[in-house]
Amino acid sequence: MSKQKAFLFLFSQVVLASAVSGQARLFYLEAQAVAGYSSSLSRWVYYSLHPEDAMQKPSLGFDCVQRFARETGDYAVLAVQARLAWNADSQKPELQLYNAFFKLKLPGVDLWAGHSRPAFGLSSVFDVHSEILPTLMMYGYAYDRDWGVGILRDFLRGSWSVSVTTGSGMALRLGKGYLFSGRLSFGVLGRDNWSVGLSGSYGEAIETMGDGEMSSGPKPHRLAGLDITLVTNNLENRLEAVIGRKYGLEAGAVFWRLGINFLEEERLRWEIQPILMREDGKNSLKLATGLSFVAMSDLTLRLMYVYNREERDSRVVFQAYYYKRLAF
Repeated sequence: MSKQKAFLFLFSQVVLASAVSGQARLFYLEAQAVAGYSSSLSRWVYYSLHPEDAMQKPSLGFDCVQRFARETGDYAVLAVQARLAWNADSQKPELQLYNAFFKLKLPGVDLWAGHSRPAFGLSSVFDVHSEILPTLMMYGYAYDRDWGVGILRDFLRGSWSVSVTTGSGMALRLGKGYLFSGRLSFGVLGRDNWSVGLSGSYGEAIETMGDGEMSSGPKPHRLAGLDITLVTNNLENRLEAVIGRKYGLEAGAVFWRLGINFLEEERLRWEIQPILMREDGKNSLKLATGLSFVAMSDLTLRLMYVYNREERDSRVVFQAYYYKRLAF
């Protein structure tokens, strides 16, 4: 059994055991169907961007959150979220582990340990693991999840967070790399309708795709980033700019996403986004747009179109995402 699977098994056993104590527990069933067509490959694909990536594929999984409380409120949270996904290219199932962390609420700060989001950029504050539209994180400018520890604190005008992780992404690789990350934000989105974040990361990180390594060992990873989120009426703008060294190469990127919400309770959303990147002296442009419709409280339908100028690829992808709470 790999270290990653062993860690998942350990967390799952703790979750099941803690249910006996009568603490508050949330358990969700997650399932999705994903299919699309790629013009450059001239065939149907059953993933959002790449067959080896840990993003969207046909899958079945769960999301479990166990809260530990006393009279004054919650003092700890245990979270485990995982999928069993089908890789249509290799014709094999694969484990995708997202959350596997324990968070302790201390006076003034929250401390987490395990597999969670490093403190860098928009990916540290917006959970996009269920979405098919790509972000900078999906192009290697941050890790969706990484193994390590982190501290975060909310204050009146914003928040700050720092993390120290292995720089290995989805898989646990001890003793190979390290990554220090931090983010300071001003503005509380739920109250002010805007927020601005400043991020930085420094370390020797491993370029990964899913559980696989894309580079021979850790490479210098030093990035600085600025992110802005602004909500006005039914419009939501997200902007992120990153510059530095990405796995040893000079790199920079600018990401902008405009979301327009329609219908009651914002059940329909149309999003448009360009991503401009410059890596090792070469420019690249990715254009994307997508529709998201909440058909039922447990079912969301998404449609995405992505154009990759360098690969001359036009791709249309459909996703049906089911997420339902189970009580037992």
